Amino acid sequence: MAEEDCRVLLVQSHVVSGYVGNKSAVFPLQVLGFEVDYINSVQFSNHTGYKSFKGQVLNAEQLKELFDGLKANNINNYSYLVTGYIGSVSFLEGVLDIVKEFKKVKPDLLYVCDPVMGDRGFMYVPKELLPVYQEKIIPHADLVTPNQYEAELLTGLTIQTKADAIQAMDMFHEKGVKSVVLSSCEFESSSTLVLLGSQINGDEKKRIELEMPKLNLNFTGTGDLFTACLVAWVHKHPKDLATACEKTIATMQAVLQRTLEYAQKAAGPGNKATAAQRELRLVQSKKDIEEPAVTLKAKPL
Repeated sequence: MAEEDCRVLLVQSHVVSGYVGNKSAVFPLQVLGFEVDYINSVQFSNHTGYKSFKGQVLNAEQLKELFDGLKANNINNYSYLVTGYIGSVSFLEGVLDIVKEFKKVKPDLLYVCDPVMGDRGFMYVPKELLPVYQEKIIPHADLVTPNQYEAELLTGLTIQTKADAIQAMDMFHEKGVKSVVLSSCEFESSSTLVLLGSQINGDEKKRIELEMPKLNLNFTGTGDLFTACLVAWVHKHPKDLATACEKTIATMQAVLQRTLEYAQKAAGPGNKATAAQRELRLVQSKKDIEEPAVTLKAKPL
């Protein structure tokens, strides 16, 4: 299916200023030729890493209203449904209803779940969401993109080695997930991050690893950008997870390097970059999204 015939629905957070959630995901998918619709699970003035933020949270009833509007007009035919940050159990269960309904309309719809729950040992959604993800959401997902901590939460494993990660990815496969990508894992080295992926095609299972340098700055919106780019490249290379991940990481490294250089210059020598200065330089990276220059190659795991 050509990208122009491929409709993607994103359900995740939105900010007026800056780049997280849908603000990180819509642009790259559109640049790569996809028709993108989106529902904002929250609408904030800016992301929560600033000193303050204001805004609204969409509830499950409002989500259903939007979904019913799409259904009433027969415009609920999507190729991909992608979910990111969701802050309540009722909303998450509402998403599950949408997944089931969409798959009735289009059985080959692919559900991509980025289970945004936390990072580095810190959970920033209510703990009640975890069993909903484990028992209800993950079994309906075709592709999942947790970070290392989220994979630990969802599987109950402690992931300290690549062998642990392989076990975790296999647990996702056992629940019916065909493709698993652990977006960023830290093992022995403090200077590198490792992407790990596993994909089932028929009776064949392929695992990959891709090592990348860790940049010395805390970014926001990176997971949302990662998942959006991965969706695009998985669509273009459906049976080649290695190539899809290589192109995704090439874009990520370019965007983050550009953001790092801008933040350091804007902050000035010896000063710490502010949240505003650390916003992703996404628009400035349009060419890197369209034509990622792959320098980091995936290896069989």
